[in-house]
Amino acid sequence: MTDSPEVKKFKTPQDWLQGLKDHWKSDAVSGFLVFLIALPLSLGIAKGSFGDKYAMMGLFTAIIGGVVVTFLSGSYVTIKGPAAGLMTLVASSVLSIDKGGLGYEGALAAMFVAALVQVLFGFLKFGNYVSFFPLTAVHGMLASIGLMIIIKQFKDLFGSTNIKPAPEIMELFRQIPEIIMDFNLNAMIIGLGSLIIMFVMVNVKNKFIKSIPGAFVALIFSIILSLIIGLDGSFKIKVSENVVGEIMSSIHDGTFIKPDFSNFASLTFFKFVLTFALIGSIESLLTSKAIDNLDPFKRKSNYNKDVIAVGVGNALTSLIGALPMISEVARSSYNVGNGAKTRWANFFHGLFLLLALVFIPFVINLIPKAALAAMLVFTGYRLASPKEFIKTFKIGPEQLLVFVTTILVTLFSDLLIGIACGVFLELIIHIGMGASFKDLFRSGIQKTETADVVKLQIGNAAAFTNVIGFQQAVDSITHTKHIEVDFANTGMIDHTFMETLHHYEDDFSRQGGKLEPVNMDNLTPYSSHPMAARKLVSDALFSPSKLELSSRQLQLSEFATKNNYDFEHKKTKSILKFRFTPFIITRKALYGENLILGSKPYGNFFFADILVKEGAMLTQQEYHMTVMHLFEIKGVTIPDFSLEKEGFLDMIKNFQGYTDINFNTHTEFSKNYYLTGPKEEDVRSFFTDEVLQYFEKKKGFYIEAKNNSLMLHEQIDYMGVKEIEDTLSFVDGLFDILRKNSK
Repeated sequence: MTDSPEVKKFKTPQDWLQGLKDHWKSDAVSGFLVFLIALPLSLGIAKGSFGDKYAMMGLFTAIIGGVVVTFLSGSYVTIKGPAAGLMTLVASSVLSIDKGGLGYEGALAAMFVAALVQVLFGFLKFGNYVSFFPLTAVHGMLASIGLMIIIKQFKDLFGSTNIKPAPEIMELFRQIPEIIMDFNLNAMIIGLGSLIIMFVMVNVKNKFIKSIPGAFVALIFSIILSLIIGLDGSFKIKVSENVVGEIMSSIHDGTFIKPDFSNFASLTFFKFVLTFALIGSIESLLTSKAIDNLDPFKRKSNYNKDVIAVGVGNALTSLIGALPMISEVARSSYNVGNGAKTRWANFFHGLFLLLALVFIPFVINLIPKAALAAMLVFTGYRLASPKEFIKTFKIGPEQLLVFVTTILVTLFSDLLIGIACGVFLELIIHIGMGASFKDLFRSGIQKTETADVVKLQIGNAAAFTNVIGFQQAVDSITHTKHIEVDFANTGMIDHTFMETLHHYEDDFSRQGGKLEPVNMDNLTPYSSHPMAARKLVSDALFSPSKLELSSRQLQLSEFATKNNYDFEHKKTKSILKFRFTPFIITRKALYGENLILGSKPYGNFFFADILVKEGAMLTQQEYHMTVMHLFEIKGVTIPDFSLEKEGFLDMIKNFQGYTDINFNTHTEFSKNYYLTGPKEEDVRSFFTDEVLQYFEKKKGFYIEAKNNSLMLHEQIDYMGVKEIEDTLSFVDGLFDILRKNSK
């Protein structure tokens, strides 16, 4: 018997041909939507790397990443293509040889050798060791790349034609006032207008608007406006309108661009080889890990296989004169958000790019350079926004020091030296926290096992330098078991180790097990952030002062006391302990706080303020909201379902195999709500006429039902006391009907 689409979507998708058969619709839709943003970004990254003449080389990279590397990849829903994170590195390697670069063909040779090194990394299990790099130093490296991208795009953003950009990043930074004053009005209007569109769209909370890629809207805006105002052709992208013919001709007459290995023995050559291999592999691996966390099916990539796949792809791209590729985080996050199920979404994205390059190159030639520059500036801003500095400071002042140091050293030297300095500074800080050099490089984990629990006794230091040993110890244990991670003998825990611990807590909970840190209370955190580093002293440097309740917390506390409810204001990094596990919205939650706990005749409940994340790394957005969770429900059986406001893009869900359950006798409900569930018959039985009429009067709630419990919220924002009272009143009324119907 064949499963219905509603049943299939709750199962982990199969890979390869069966995955294509089951999910080709959802993967094709997602691949097409990713193609819409990959097209301009690939052109812009190539233009910023190789110059205007070779803009289409970015498309070649994305096409190979989709059409070829899909079949080698060790990940399920990542998108392979050119990355803004490598753009400044490529541009530096291409600088003429007399200025410390390798030239175009020499850079391709360095990329080819780096690709072979990446393949070697995969065979040597490099993917197992990426955790060695402290998270804050890596984020500092990405932020510095973001700043370099922004600085390099001012020329095209403002349409400057008379200022020759300086080769060094800090010299170019000093040129910015001159570049701005040398603006072209039409190009500047298009560039700044495109930039404003992307900033506005990413910050709106409307579901429909958030579902449309801002880069695509900016692209359409820029093309239409450029045609209206008559933008000069010199300010637009230029690619051949007979790409296939020109490629075949260049191969025939021997003029096809190929790598030049004449600088093979130089230090400059090997510096770029090492930098390409190391930075590209780290970015790819971090992306794959981040996307695994976003994957609703929680599949785990084969990271070493993925590094090999990227290496093979980069060997091919360098041989045809194109950019290096990585697992790209922005497009991969968007792919997951669009409902991609399998690797075929990456294939479809590459296929659509190939079709566009062959059949509609004239459309590509309509794209203004200023619009591409705006997209790259926006990408750079996401990497280095003020929020990144604030978030890092909240984790701990010592993390901000590592973050800023990595950025500054990178800007004044290069990526390799910058990340090395960040790692070295993190080591110095850990030694200052009381860890010995020997302890930092020794896991010291002792394992004891009983019938009920596996205990891992952590050594004196729990840091990024020995987190790999911890991962190996945990991964050797079935994730359905109960593990206690004991920090009784530990003198310090760093931020990277805390993040790793948190991810394992989630993994174990989802697989039916439990990983529980114990004896951590004797360590003083460097800040109130749940992921902050901790040290075994009561007066630790940077330790937080005693916090007083905020005005919101005081109001919630008074409300709880008045109604005989319990109130707890402290942050908890593992909201899983509050039964959040089944619910989609809370899988994205970083932590919860300000809990109001109570009971009703029909069950127990709590309200919680949660910090929710969407996307990963540079695409990650965070926002606060209040949710209500109702559990241990009595006297009523509730089927699994989700109920949300109807939206324009729900038609895409229908194409992907989802079914909106409508009621012919209640058109008002069906018009306002998108209702879906794995067992339609049970859902229809639950939504009686009386229940439907109640929802028609009380519009606006999002409700998710799982395992006979409910999660609901009204909007992406905090609930005040009045909204909490209204929500309780809504639930009271709903259960009055349900309990009456169940009698």
